[in-house]
Amino acid sequence: MILNRRSLLASAGAAGLATTSFAGAPMLGPSRPTYRRVKLGAFEVTTLLDGAVPVQGPQGIFGQNLSEEDVEGLLSANSLDTSTMEFTFSPVLVNTVETLILFDTVNGAGARPARGQLAAQIAEAGYTADQVDVVVITHMHPDHIGGLMEGDAPAFPNARYVTGSQEYNFWTSEDRVGTPGERIYTMAQKLVLPLAEKFSFVNPGDSIVSGIEALEAFGHTPGHMVYHLEREGRRLVLPAASATHFVLSLQRPDWEVRFDMDKAAAAATRKKLFGMLAADQVAFSGYHMPFPAMGYVEAMSDGFRYVQAAYQFNI
Repeated sequence: MILNRRSLLASAGAAGLATTSFAGAPMLGPSRPTYRRVKLGAFEVTTLLDGAVPVQGPQGIFGQNLSEEDVEGLLSANSLDTSTMEFTFSPVLVNTVETLILFDTVNGAGARPARGQLAAQIAEAGYTADQVDVVVITHMHPDHIGGLMEGDAPAFPNARYVTGSQEYNFWTSEDRVGTPGERIYTMAQKLVLPLAEKFSFVNPGDSIVSGIEALEAFGHTPGHMVYHLEREGRRLVLPAASATHFVLSLQRPDWEVRFDMDKAAAAATRKKLFGMLAADQVAFSGYHMPFPAMGYVEAMSDGFRYVQAAYQFNI
């Protein structure tokens, strides 16, 4: 037998393996990022992950004017599960240097498990709640106003609050009592009205601060508003809940969605808003898009295809 250095080392290694036991690395469980911060000209824009919730039965939410087979077919064509979907909740912080602005307050600390993480995520991103100067409420669904208060105290004690006048008037009116909107009316009594003296109101075309403009996006709710950010030639739109799923809402914008109060108006808003984003190649940060919730849309036959942002904001 001819031995050389390589064979001797191999033999020694095999002998060592025979006598030594190594424990496997521990299983750590899945993880996902909790925030992403990018530059938009002189602005810093941070998306936050308030949480994610699996929901059964997409067919009962999207495409209510179509068959279950239509919805399942679109999900399958996009390699998505047909029985369960995931809703994510991604509010946005915009630092203009002079002003720190939070868009929507998500679900609140009392929400179901896997939601209500806003305070922790703001801290993880390097801010504190008392640094927030302005809180903008795009509309008053529970997953957008749930974090306004902590008990009897404002969650953002130094902030002023901004929302659309039409949205505020609708949900704080006693006309909602005895209607399907009574639940949100009751929430508004507890979460919005205690802050009434700190609220100011905008209409389409008004600016929150220089470079941040309100746009009409009615339909999802009567006064639903979205926001256009522009600084030093860079643009970003915050479409709030105009689209609530990156496939079902965007590839078929005309499909009826359970959450849309005026379904025809909401569909028209989706087509107009995302048609503009596609034509102008404008980025958007979608409240219910897959985290980190920044991307683009490109036009396709019946709607739009979502394209997750890559390194566009890094250069």
